[in-house]
Amino acid sequence: MAINKILIVDDSPTERLYLTDILVKHGYTVSTADSADGVIERIRAERPELVLMDVVMPGTNGFQVTRAIAKDPELAGMPVIICSSKNQETDRIWGMRQGAKDYLVKPVDPGQLLASIAALASAPAAGQPARVSA
Repeated sequence: MAINKILIVDDSPTERLYLTDILVKHGYTVSTADSADGVIERIRAERPELVLMDVVMPGTNGFQVTRAIAKDPELAGMPVIICSSKNQETDRIWGMRQGAKDYLVKPVDPGQLLASIAALASAPAAGQPARVSA
């Protein structure tokens, strides 16, 4: 699965700028949202190939939106990587149980972020058999 378009959902302007800078320098097209409210409709309209999701935001939190994406038949294949300052193992486990493909703790390490995206890009698409090399 090719990943080119990434949506960053984070209420911190500094964090959005930091993540955007990393991704744009590596050739990704990035759009941002400053809250999780209304982001499901935006995902339907823009069709990003990956969502980077903060957890702690006013209104709807990132766990709720990640769960909504995973449960939506139209969006269930949309990968979400949670990028959060919540650094407890229970937070990571909960995020993954909501449907996240990875959980990165802020400040996000650029190498770790890029490696996580690369791993998602090389994973077989949902419903597709894994490639087996002979």
